[in-house]
Amino acid sequence: MWIPAGIGIGSNQAGPAGQVRIALRALAALRETRLICASSLYRNPPMGPIEQPDYVNAVAIVLTRLSARELLGHLQALEVAQGRDRDAEARWGPRRIDLDILTYGHRRVDKSDLVIPHPGISERNFVLFPLLEICPHLPIPGQGTVRQLAAGIDGTGLEKIPA
Repeated sequence: MWIPAGIGIGSNQAGPAGQVRIALRALAALRETRLICASSLYRNPPMGPIEQPDYVNAVAIVLTRLSARELLGHLQALEVAQGRDRDAEARWGPRRIDLDILTYGHRRVDKSDLVIPHPGISERNFVLFPLLEICPHLPIPGQGTVRQLAAGIDGTGLEKIPA
């Protein structure tokens, strides 16, 4: 069975816009998965206390036959292939590439290594505004639709990057 999943993509190192585009191409080539659509790229200030460059973020919607856990494993393998080293990173620090499962169908998962919908999704303009662009009526389980959540969040600091 094919399951729709939302994937968050972000980078602020080594040519961030290029890193996001590489990740999108890798998602399109992922086994048992089809890239359905992707948002524009957005520039935004980093979260957290560490001084670092702005991020470039996007979201993608895929259809996948992979389980949520298998999809997570493939996303982490794509991160490693792009040069991410989780062991060397500081929490909230710079990232060469970051791939997160935002949604997985209408399912909720609450495990130590996988939480769906992604925690903080309702507070992150760099996730909600790109999602609003491509699927405003997407339900976020237990929280409302993307349009409803985006209406309650400030877009200040978020800048759409021209194609």
